[in-house]
Amino acid sequence: MLFRRRRLAAEGNVPVRESVGRRERGRRGGAVAGAARAGAWSLARLVQLIATIVAAILVAGILLVVFDANRDNTIVNAVLDAAKFLAGPFDDMFKPDGHKLQIGINWGIAAAVYLFAGSLIARLLRR
Repeated sequence: MLFRRRRLAAEGNVPVRESVGRRERGRRGGAVAGAARAGAWSLARLVQLIATIVAAILVAGILLVVFDANRDNTIVNAVLDAAKFLAGPFDDMFKPDGHKLQIGINWGIAAAVYLFAGSLIARLLRR
């Protein structure tokens, strides 16, 4: 309909309206609002990425503990130190028998909380 109206207007038969349709009337703001929205989306992606990386470090730490990785290795030691730091507040939530089970439960809860909190914050930023 719009293209027909424009063609007829070009021929001089029908005047063209200023507003094209609902889409253009419903848009708020302008360039500033679009830039702010894009910035919020970028920040939301960054928050989600950081939460995912933190959860991945915790899961890697769990796997290294469960499979008895060599703690003398520099990479293993760095990952375990980072995981222990990130899971600090969750360290003694549960104390089951066995060190591996304790690490698996507590660090697993920490990873889930980081993912949930990151997703929630990202969702709020996208609004």
